[in-house]
Amino acid sequence: MIDDRLGRRTYLGYALGSVGTAGFSTVPGLLLAYYLTNALGVAAAIAAFVVLLPKLWDVVFLPIVGTLSDRSAQRRGSRRPFLLVGGVSLPLLFVLMFATPTALGEAGSALWVLVFFLLAASAFALFQVPYIAMPAEITDSVEERTTMMSWRVAFLAFGILLFGVGAPALRDVGSGGSSGYLLMGIVVAAVIALGMLGCWWMLRRTRPVPADVSGHGSHSLREQFAVAWHTRAFRFLLSAFVLQAFATAAMLGGAQYFATYVLGKEGMSDVLFAALIVPALIVMPGWAWVGHRWGKRAGYLVSSVAFMVGALLLLASRSLPTAAVLAIVGLCGVGYAGMQMFPLAMLPDAIAVDAASSGRQRAGAFTGVWTAGETVGFAVGPALVLILLALTGFVSSTGTAAAQPESALTGVLLAFSVLPAVLVAVSLPLIRRFELDATSLASSSSPPPATGPGGHA
Repeated sequence: MIDDRLGRRTYLGYALGSVGTAGFSTVPGLLLAYYLTNALGVAAAIAAFVVLLPKLWDVVFLPIVGTLSDRSAQRRGSRRPFLLVGGVSLPLLFVLMFATPTALGEAGSALWVLVFFLLAASAFALFQVPYIAMPAEITDSVEERTTMMSWRVAFLAFGILLFGVGAPALRDVGSGGSSGYLLMGIVVAAVIALGMLGCWWMLRRTRPVPADVSGHGSHSLREQFAVAWHTRAFRFLLSAFVLQAFATAAMLGGAQYFATYVLGKEGMSDVLFAALIVPALIVMPGWAWVGHRWGKRAGYLVSSVAFMVGALLLLASRSLPTAAVLAIVGLCGVGYAGMQMFPLAMLPDAIAVDAASSGRQRAGAFTGVWTAGETVGFAVGPALVLILLALTGFVSSTGTAAAQPESALTGVLLAFSVLPAVLVAVSLPLIRRFELDATSLASSSSPPPATGPGGHA
């Protein structure tokens, strides 16, 4: 039976996993592109390929993990074995990603990072897909799922702050070169392991498969995409979320370049990150209140507009004092908090409605497709930054930051401001089209009907 009341242990254990996922979601997006272009001397165009290819692979691999996760849940009653495999393998592969031998040259260095980034992304998928699927199965309460997501996003925001500020600082402690990146990789990997394995251990008493939902999980990649894409609410939610993943990942990937070439202070990337994430932590309870008072969709729209306005204001960064720039980044952080919380709170609702209407447990299929979209989004963002830098004449280096032409400086500014704003603007009509009516949500807390689809507007 599904728990009527979830204890703090369940909320805490589930949220702890986000500390681990935050590490892999944040650090490569923040530093991997800069590591390639400014530590290994890899050309920006080649670096774009390196950061993008592993995530394109995930489009195929993540739904496969979803299928396997569904089968494990149905046959063994648990998705936790996947959490263990991912939590053990990812930290090791993460270290190797930043342990590039110095004698490999540009091509060899690019290949080394590509191989271990691809393997690390695959290990991350083994954890992330079942992890996201679990809330829809742990409880049938919309309120409890929202609470779980609030805990998760709060821990995610904390993890992003920890890694976003700590990773560049650790790199700089290690002299900022290859040795600095290796030190950073080891420490970050250890924290990732603690978060993921802690989640696996603390959720050992949960029973994530509902007794009133039966059926078989999706058995093919094509079926998973078909199921997910033809579910109207999920389709619009996923499309909006992926576009916003492009936007936030572009800002994340451009932060180090922005600090170095616009603010003129290479060591300010951690301050920029703190300016983005600290406001997110502060306002998270406020966004949760907005969601309960006016609805998740309304909150999602308002938070997205706040982020977009802040990003556009950053276009004036060259003529503003540093304090003003940080304040504008803080406005982006206020919007970012809602942009993270609301779609993750809306996703379990869409999954539960599908289970109620179809009579089939397909959470793994949905979250496999969702995570595929998310990971591609967070790869495309930095890749777009690198492509924009390549088009504007950015000069790579293997140590001290190289002098850049005016066109490249403009490219850095556009990548950090206009590019994220435009991507979020495109997502707004999609958010408006997401709708789950009251009947749909009510039915998700009841046994599914024997026949016929329903529930989606």
